[in-house]
Amino acid sequence: MITIRLFCAAGMSTSLLVNKMKDAAKAKGIEVDIEAFPEGQMDKHLDNVQVALLGPQVGYTLAKAKKICEPLGIPVDVIPMVDYGMMNGQKVLDFALKLAGK
Repeated sequence: MITIRLFCAAGMSTSLLVNKMKDAAKAKGIEVDIEAFPEGQMDKHLDNVQVALLGPQVGYTLAKAKKICEPLGIPVDVIPMVDYGMMNGQKVLDFALKLAGK
């Protein structure tokens, strides 16, 4: 089981991306736990998380996110804009798995 958290501004478009990532994982036979939350709640949603992703619209908070995630050993990065914009669940899942070292 791989636990991935996405953090964004409000969560509307990101929840659509979460569903596409879950579909991509199912097609690959990978067990995942993927959820999206507002970026301001990051510190409350990191229990047992293997990787955290930021939506491009909150990419400017990456330094702050690293200060929260790195002491916990959680890799964090910004979802590539083109993959986010195209809602490419497969590419974003692959990006998350690579970050997690899977």
